[in-house]
Amino acid sequence: MVVPSALDQRPAVTEEPEATGSAEETVARTTSHSLRLTLLVVLCVLLLGAVAGGAYLAATRPVPALGIGGEQDAMQSQRESAMNQAQQFMLRINSYGPDQLADDGTMPDYRKLVEEVITPKFAADFEKNAPLAEATVKQAGLARSAQVFSTGVSAIDSDSATALVAGSITQSYPKKPGSDQRVQTEPAPFRVQVSLVKIKGTWLVDDFQPLTGTDDDQGTGTGTATQLPTPTEGATP
Repeated sequence: MVVPSALDQRPAVTEEPEATGSAEETVARTTSHSLRLTLLVVLCVLLLGAVAGGAYLAATRPVPALGIGGEQDAMQSQRESAMNQAQQFMLRINSYGPDQLADDGTMPDYRKLVEEVITPKFAADFEKNAPLAEATVKQAGLARSAQVFSTGVSAIDSDSATALVAGSITQSYPKKPGSDQRVQTEPAPFRVQVSLVKIKGTWLVDDFQPLTGTDDDQGTGTGTATQLPTPTEGATP
């Protein structure tokens, strides 16, 4: 009896086919996956860059609301501010009376109200002429009030403006010296041109002059900005 040798007793080794095709497919799949992942990352970066760029542009470029419409709103606001100051000036400079007289014969409240709406240059001239109005009040008991009918701006830029103000001035004086009864004049119409300048963001009156009528009708003295209104004829008792 023949006994197989040890070599013959080893189990047969089955040779597996080389996994060449599987390896290539795996490499291909891995490469494709890597490319897709890379493209995805690039797209994400580009998307984030686009969003960031859009946000930056939106934050830095002018807001559309401040375009033509915004500029018009800003200009209208400036017009209204200038008109309001011109109106206040005419009301304040033409409104005074015996109730504003202090013990020294001056009208400090009247001066303060007027100087709040005029330039320092104009205020210097106003202070020189304020005693004229105070004298008519002290000596003749004159009282004066103004009413504004309309105000408009004829010209305006960043720091200067010209306004037109129309209204009327009414005066009164004692019927007799020391009497509480007063005689009131007919309202005298006025139409004046007011020049304004902007100082530290605030419109202030720098000059004014009448456009129609006589000096007395305008209530502006000789019609210059540096002369105050004078009483009408008959105001002195």
